[in-house]
Order: sequence, then structure tokens, then C-alpha cells
Amino acid sequence: MMLFRESMASQLIREWTGIQQFPPATQTKLIELLGKLKQENVSTLTILVMGKGGVGKSSTVNSIIGERAVVVSAFQSEGPRPVMVSRSRAGFTLNVIDTPGLVEGGYVNDQALEIIKRFLLNKTIDVLLYVERLDAYRVDNLDKQVIKAITDSFGKEIWQRGVVVLTHAQLSPPDGLNYEDFFSKRSEALMRVVRSGARLRKQDSQDSGIPVVLVENSGRCNKNESDEKILPNGTAWIPNLVKTITDVVSNGSKGILVDKKLIEGPNPNERGKLLIPLILAFQYYFVVKPIQRSIKNDMTKESKAPWELRDMGLAKGKF
Repeated sequence: MMLFRESMASQLIREWTGIQQFPPATQTKLIELLGKLKQENVSTLTILVMGKGGVGKSSTVNSIIGERAVVVSAFQSEGPRPVMVSRSRAGFTLNVIDTPGLVEGGYVNDQALEIIKRFLLNKTIDVLLYVERLDAYRVDNLDKQVIKAITDSFGKEIWQRGVVVLTHAQLSPPDGLNYEDFFSKRSEALMRVVRSGARLRKQDSQDSGIPVVLVENSGRCNKNESDEKILPNGTAWIPNLVKTITDVVSNGSKGILVDKKLIEGPNPNERGKLLIPLILAFQYYFVVKPIQRSIKNDMTKESKAPWELRDMGLAKGKF
């Protein structure tokens, strides 16, 4: 009962008062961007946030909403269940879904994935934010397995609605690299893993244009003269992230409806029924017909025994 109440509470749509916590310059940009979506008859935007644990998923949710909607603690493990934060303003509803980390004990946590999928039943994913850290200096096979697990769960099409988010973006690159070079190398390495894990051809990922966005959720993030949080390259990152999200929504691809078929996969019994006519046709033309022809040929070639000919009245002069 308690879990049910928490689930219901997480899905209550509240007035988006958090937008007022942003500096005026950021507020203006966000209202303009969301207004463009309304002009395209998009009145609801559902963002799914996924990734490994400890990469900054919950903090990114809070940054987008502009309030502490999801509990974040350095000394507390992530919640075991997804949480949907819903906010409404001027007829527009924003849903942001925070999810548990996809890795447990060095392996993909299949149980967490199942919980996430069932939580999403009958919801449409408009944008996937796949969150990683900019200051993670290598990628490995586990990253590939996480991408593959997401792809197996929601289909390759999810990446047409995907944005790669790199958190902890306020850093000094190692080895004397300048910031843009480091960002470029990290992005390229991660995108190779995304293409491999999602089984995308390079041309597919170029066509779908999976964008990579930098994020710095820390309260120590630098600010510009308009009091907006900025990256080391001077970009006001919250409006930039929201602009990227709205661009993805407007890219012509379809949102991902998480229905029962997507969760459970195709019914093997139904698939078997479809194959029955093909199997019967194969058996008839490649098994039954050859046997019939063989029997007929044997009967034609077989010579009659004398007693058979006598009984038929055809053995004249032989008896």
C-alpha cells in the first residue's frame, strides 16, 4: 500500500513553480522553447532519464525542473523504483522520469530494467536522456552491455529520440588538452559504444543525429552576467539542454509507446501459428509429393508375377 501511495504521489501533476527559480534570462528561453512545441500541437513532453548509478541522473532531473523534486544524497543509494515528476504550466505538461541505475555488481541489472519497463506501461517516451559522466576517462564492455540492454528493451528506434548527457562538465581536462578537444574525444569514444551496443550503423547514427550535451549540476557551477549556469566554454547549459530536447521532439521521428507487446515481446504461440501454413506447404511439396512420385514410378516399373497375370486372364499360353 505504501509503495502504491508513493507511486501515485510521484505522478501527481503540480504547477511548475520551479521555473521561477531560474534567472529571468533562462526563464525567457525555456518559455520560448516550450511555446514552440505547443505551436506544433505538443502539449505533453515525457523525458526518460537512464544510465548507470552515480552518474547524476537525479541531479539532472532536479536541474531541469528547477527544484529538489528527487532526493539526491552522496551517502544514500538510488531509489529502487522509477519516479515520475510531473509539472504543468500554461497548458503544457512536463514529465521527467528518474530511474534506478542499470548496473549491479558489475553486471546489467535485468530486474531494474523490468521494473522500469512495467512502470512505463502505456506511457509514450518522447525523449531518452542517456546520462554518463564527462570525467569518466574510459569506456568498456559494460557500457556496451548497458546500451544493448536499453536497445533490447525499447528497440533501436529509442535512439532516434535519444540525447547523450555528460555530467560533471566543469572540469579541467587532463594531459594538457583544451576543453573542446577533450569533450570531442570523450563524445566520440562514447558514441562508438552507443553505435555498437545499439547495433546502429554509422550512417544510421549520423542520420538520426544523436546529440551529446554537457551538464553541470553542482551549485558551484560558474555563472554568466545574467546569473545563468554556464559551462567552461561559456554556454548556458540549462537552456541548451532544453533546446536539444525540443529539437529531438521535432526531428520527425515517433515517440516510443511502451505497450504490453513491447514489454513482453512477441507471443511465441502467435508466431508459431503464422508458421504452420508454411510448414505444411513445405511438407506437401518437398516431402509428400516426392514420396507419391516415387511410389508411382515403382508401381510403373514393377513387373507382374505370373499368378497375377493368370488371375487377370492375361497369361495366355503360359500355363
